[in-house]
Amino acid sequence: MSCPTQQEYPTLATVGRPVKPFTLETYDPTEGSFGQISLEKLQQDRKWTVLVFYPADFTFVCPTELADLAERHAALKDMGVEVISVSTDTKFAHLAWRNSERLLENVRYQMAADPTGAVSRYFGVYDESAGIALRGTFIINPEGTLVGSEVNFYNVGRNAAELVRKMQANKHLRDHPAEACPARWEPGARTLTPSEKLVGKVYEDLIP
Repeated sequence: MSCPTQQEYPTLATVGRPVKPFTLETYDPTEGSFGQISLEKLQQDRKWTVLVFYPADFTFVCPTELADLAERHAALKDMGVEVISVSTDTKFAHLAWRNSERLLENVRYQMAADPTGAVSRYFGVYDESAGIALRGTFIINPEGTLVGSEVNFYNVGRNAAELVRKMQANKHLRDHPAEACPARWEPGARTLTPSEKLVGKVYEDLIP
């Protein structure tokens, strides 16, 4: 896939379209240090990228989500996925929160800071009235195309197990682009191969 020109990037991140390059400052719990992470570098490394936006450090539902994600981090990493949590807090707040909230003691993925809300706005999750991000999960393939998007309101936490399943499906489809994954598909299950013969016959194809 050729590198898109600036004119090819949508105003907002859009499923099926290239994602505009971005760089974020981070706190890396594994290294115990601050750093940066960029989509350009992740593409160069042929990584899948999962961005997990959440409202704020030192809140209530957020640590349960990040802890749940930490339990699935190894499985995602094994699939070549770089997991990045993102909020509008600073990297300093990330360090303090991660090291004080016991639910976060197993978090090893990078925690990115978006204090200006620029990246949150681009992904359509920034709440202008509150100055924080909604709960958004975005999957970007190694070519830099957005292939998955989910946004929840503040009071509904996500399920990282479903994120793992979606990543498994996306990786399968990248290797088998003529196929499609039905609802609740998991590795080893039957897929669909869309064609005129399948119209009105999905039941027969899935349940022989």
